[in-house]
Amino acid sequence: MGLTVCIKRKLGDFCLDIDIQSESSRIGILGASGCGKSMTLKSIAGIETPDLGVITVNGQTFYHSDEKINVKPQKRKVGYLFQNYALFPTMTVAKNIEAGLKGTRQEKQKRVDEMIRTFQLDGLKDHLPGELSGGQQQRAALARIMAYEPDVILLDEPFSAMDMFLKDRLQQELIEMLSDYRGIVILVSHNRDEIYRFSEELIIMDRGAVVTSGKTKEIFANPGKREAARLTGCKNISRIQRLDAHRMKALDWGVELTLQREIPEDTAYAGFRAHEFLPVWGERRENCIRVRLAGQAELPFEKNYYLKPEEESAGWDKGHICWFLQKDKWGILEEKGMPDYLQFREEELLLLS
Repeated sequence: MGLTVCIKRKLGDFCLDIDIQSESSRIGILGASGCGKSMTLKSIAGIETPDLGVITVNGQTFYHSDEKINVKPQKRKVGYLFQNYALFPTMTVAKNIEAGLKGTRQEKQKRVDEMIRTFQLDGLKDHLPGELSGGQQQRAALARIMAYEPDVILLDEPFSAMDMFLKDRLQQELIEMLSDYRGIVILVSHNRDEIYRFSEELIIMDRGAVVTSGKTKEIFANPGKREAARLTGCKNISRIQRLDAHRMKALDWGVELTLQREIPEDTAYAGFRAHEFLPVWGERRENCIRVRLAGQAELPFEKNYYLKPEEESAGWDKGHICWFLQKDKWGILEEKGMPDYLQFREEELLLLS
């Protein structure tokens, strides 16, 4: 088991220059639109050809520029699930699944019947894609991919066009359907919740390059890089001035913070997730910011508060400080009113380069 994608590809003003090496079977690639996620998948599938580099999957070389290897897409045993599933609209579910299968008529029929059962498409084999629900289309597309037993499955933003309810249900269905699959699955998305739910290993991309990579939960807990923190949902990021080994000034928040742990010399930013503040009433504690509201928004299950920086001159061009309070904690505000301060708990403070 293993994936190596070390390639370069220039397309107009955009340059893809990535080095991915992973032993994981469930890989997530997270990044904003236009960062090169889909181009990476298309390069693995053979739809795009890099300018130079190497692509190997489980020891099989798909592409090697120096050795003049470029395996044709149909020979790569790659299953590619597109955003719109790319089912043939004039072919039945059964014919869609059969497309691309080799063997005798009986062998192909046996495999199609097996996929119909596995992906719970009983009674739908003679339906056209336009007669199926979104979930049924996804299952049919995945059945077509799994019918020829690919070595790697590529999922390209498969839930991007769906409403929240359908997206949540289909994500869970997809995880269950792939639970017995032994090959590599790569999911690309700009949605951090999808990536966190699905992947064991995470690769974060920005402007054609890998920002950071590692175990998904570890990166969410400690992103290390400013762009990684932003893409994993950190709303509060400030430039910092390192005062000494244990003190720093958060320039965009207008506060000085003292830490028990040592602040690395290459720290350029601090991050703090909007849900992690500790409200303080009464006397100011260490590592606090005064609560001065600039605005607020009430959502069905969350209240979002936007605070002014501690110092008037700090951070106005960078936006406000976000404090998000989930519904199960609203009662304390109704009982005690707005806090006087919010405390940055050290264990939740992210030090970023």
